[in-house]
Amino acid sequence: MDGLIFVTLVFFYLFLIMGLISFYRYLEQRRELKQHVHEIAELETGLKNVATRKEKVLSKVFKFSDDLSALGHRINFFSETIDVEKWLMLSGYPLGLSVDRFQGLKIFSLLFGAVVGIFLFVLGFPFGSLLLLILPILGYFSVIYWLRSKVKKRQEDLSRNLPDFMDTVSVTLQAGVGLDNALRQISPYFKGPIQEEFNRFNQKISLGVPREQAYNELLERNDSYEFQKLIKGLIQGAQLGVPVSKTFKVQSEEMRKIKKEQIKEQASKASPKVTLITTFVVLPTAMILIGGLMVLNLLFGDHGVFDALL
Repeated sequence: MDGLIFVTLVFFYLFLIMGLISFYRYLEQRRELKQHVHEIAELETGLKNVATRKEKVLSKVFKFSDDLSALGHRINFFSETIDVEKWLMLSGYPLGLSVDRFQGLKIFSLLFGAVVGIFLFVLGFPFGSLLLLILPILGYFSVIYWLRSKVKKRQEDLSRNLPDFMDTVSVTLQAGVGLDNALRQISPYFKGPIQEEFNRFNQKISLGVPREQAYNELLERNDSYEFQKLIKGLIQGAQLGVPVSKTFKVQSEEMRKIKKEQIKEQASKASPKVTLITTFVVLPTAMILIGGLMVLNLLFGDHGVFDALL
């Protein structure tokens, strides 16, 4: 009986976590949709942004985080200052975070997890003593995981949208438009990291920064393989005197080949996962179902055990 209760609680927490993750994804998609609609409304009406409830909550959280930043720098397990600075740069500084604020946010999340753990322990929640230990650790590492997931998502977005961007720029360059003007005209049509990076690049060039230095700064801010390959190709092409339009065309063709190979690789990796799910989830369920039907038929069916006894 105790084992059944334990298994039930494990499944309860598992489905609770899965439900919270699904709810969080739903809120993120809803927020992105609202933000998109809000941006369209701003373009049409020229209204200014109004501070939302989320922004107010974040401002309060950030205020506490700033106060805890010194402690966060001292407690820097898996979050050295150099690593955090690199993560923030690669993720595009989400929510306007700085290194100090992130270190404080990490400690704030730890304390929040501790408070929740104490609350559940006092209420006598199942596994309350275990949650008292796990939740602070989970709170600490959840902030680190969130930032690193932002890094991964931003670089994946950059790699995914780059081939279309390069095709458009290549066609524009072949029409006789200069590189700077082409980037300036095309960037607004590509939302996300591509627009941010090339807008910043154009600003640097406009301020008189040497082109090679601006290229190197692009390389420092992004570790996407495809993006690195493009920028290094532009640097090498400029040094060798190769036309920029040709560089973009060649890089675009190579990038699409790489993309096809990546899709094939992902498809090949999906097959073992499907087999694993089939082996450990579908097959046992089917065996239990078939075995249960056989037992029921043996006990209650025609000429079953009970009929023989009677």
